[in-house]
Amino acid sequence: MKKHVASESQSDEVELIIGNSNSNFSGVTSTMLQVMSYQKNMLNLRIMGSHFLPDQTLAISFWETAKMCRRPLKNGKWRIFHARRVDEMIQGLLLKYLFRAKIKLVFSSAAQRTRSASTVWLTRKMDAVIAVSKRSAGFLCDPPDLINPHGVQVNDYLPAKDKQQAWAELGYGGKYGIGILGRVRKQKGVHLLVNACIELFDKYPEYHCVVVGAISSSNKEFVEQLKSKAAQANMTDRITFTGELPFEQIPRIFSALSLVSALSDNEGFGLTVLEAMSSGAAVLATEAGAWEEIVRPAIDGYIVPVNNQQAVTEKMDLMLSNPEKLAQMGIEGRKRVESHYRVEDEATRLIEFFRSLQ
Repeated sequence: MKKHVASESQSDEVELIIGNSNSNFSGVTSTMLQVMSYQKNMLNLRIMGSHFLPDQTLAISFWETAKMCRRPLKNGKWRIFHARRVDEMIQGLLLKYLFRAKIKLVFSSAAQRTRSASTVWLTRKMDAVIAVSKRSAGFLCDPPDLINPHGVQVNDYLPAKDKQQAWAELGYGGKYGIGILGRVRKQKGVHLLVNACIELFDKYPEYHCVVVGAISSSNKEFVEQLKSKAAQANMTDRITFTGELPFEQIPRIFSALSLVSALSDNEGFGLTVLEAMSSGAAVLATEAGAWEEIVRPAIDGYIVPVNNQQAVTEKMDLMLSNPEKLAQMGIEGRKRVESHYRVEDEATRLIEFFRSLQ
């Protein structure tokens, strides 16, 4: 595919440059692409880095950015440079102070950990800082200028009209599906779900569990131990490890699940919960990421302490014991996402904030 080269005629009125420095697909990449799909219809933008772009004509290089931003916009305003990673903050500072780019630097922060001295220094060099949740805001060196939670594509993650039929069509077995989706490793709390299923499934014979996600070589032993534990409990045919599945299959699985667990030790934000709620699934999540801000206990699901097996098992027992209540939680979760967590609303808030900086 021919690489896009930004000419003056094409790019002299580009108002927003978005960092895209990571060649490995990540949650940050996913959220950037989803938000960008709406932002590009609101103003003229370019993406600095070509990784994973569905439209390569939006790509621009560092050097093209430096050349384009030597002058402000025709109306005298400066362009916005939006960074979501530390190395993108560095790129922005190089552009602004070494290459004299006429840009305003904005950093969106999701991390929930104490920053290093160098990251604190970089963050304080930004013109504005955005946090994606109240929890992540608490880890910043200074209060953010905006808290803007992530949104989800509500038209991609839809509840099945008949969850029992949708689950049956997937062919895993059982009448109802529960699951955990994402990279399969201990830090994601996969063992907490599997242990709870082993303890509870004799009591709830209509349920089947799927663990959906890639298993790296460093986590194969962890997974084999879980499989062995399930086999010893005669649960091999009721707990399925699917491995990594094509991305286009994931919304279909979400839509068929009655309960989705998200049991991580730590998350930046955690889109899984929003994708599950948008798909009409009840959620059981830990006190990580933004999940405490999203999930309303006993309405959309429940929140449990991090790495607490007893709490996970007790809340799952409560949820599975009442299929009607479980289904209603999924309905309420869908309403909440439609009202508060649409990706187009996230994009609109960002654009309005950028405009206020120019």
